[in-house]
Amino acid sequence: MSSGTNQPAVFFGSGPVAASCLELLLHHTTVEAVVTKPRPPHHKGQVPVLDIATNHNLRVIEASNKAELETVLKNESFTSQYAVLIDFGIIVSQTIIDIFPLGIINSHFSLLPLLRGADPITWAIANGDVKTGVSLMLIDEGMDTGKLLTSRSLAISPDETTPELTKRLITLSDELLQDYMPRYLSGELQPKSQPHPDRATYSRKLTKADGIIDWNEPAEVIERKIRAFTGWPGSRTTLGSIDAIITRAHVSNEPAALSKQCGDGKYLVIDTIKPAGKKEMPVQAFLAGYKDRI
Repeated sequence: MSSGTNQPAVFFGSGPVAASCLELLLHHTTVEAVVTKPRPPHHKGQVPVLDIATNHNLRVIEASNKAELETVLKNESFTSQYAVLIDFGIIVSQTIIDIFPLGIINSHFSLLPLLRGADPITWAIANGDVKTGVSLMLIDEGMDTGKLLTSRSLAISPDETTPELTKRLITLSDELLQDYMPRYLSGELQPKSQPHPDRATYSRKLTKADGIIDWNEPAEVIERKIRAFTGWPGSRTTLGSIDAIITRAHVSNEPAALSKQCGDGKYLVIDTIKPAGKKEMPVQAFLAGYKDRI
């Protein structure tokens, strides 16, 4: 595996995945500047990408949307011939791409052309996919339609949650960036069109409403969504008079101490649960404190 590249990069990223990737990238690549979204108004907590950039004394460029990004970058100049974009949250125009002679490398957490779009990790689990992966591509103006540098698959464990799978994909992404980015920058690796574009699938951005459990769905579908929606939006339901988020569950043909029959006749057995305003707890603790209210 290559130890990285001496050519500096501009990094585009805003979300928590971007922060983890930036931290790893800094171990093997010089980052000339970080382009990110500004701190939200009245937000006093951590903003991971901004915090990392500040801690490493990196130049920070902030933009809230596509138009502002174009305006801000018109007045900037870079020595970097390329950029790396991960979890940015703003659509990048061709005008921005053209700033960098070698383009903008994006690490997308799916096996393109599958699951183009937002939240591909979550939907891979929710859909019941047995594998996913990371694709390195050069972005264009389309929705994850750019040419590929490489991709590598990763098996999804049967009980894996989105945060757990995300950690593994971040590690895989950094390995691919270390290995394939220098090959591309040196001219050794030529980008290739995505295979089978006619088989492309798309993932949409999650909403809070996705977290409301529909008990008419099959038990296995609900169980997958509980793992997929771990963290946000969470899988919410009402048990008796208690609003709660179910955090772990399994499927059974028989009822249990706390279970719900689903649309296919099978039971979703609840293992851990988080009542509204309370901490996550095992089902035994929940029943001890709330049995008379469910």
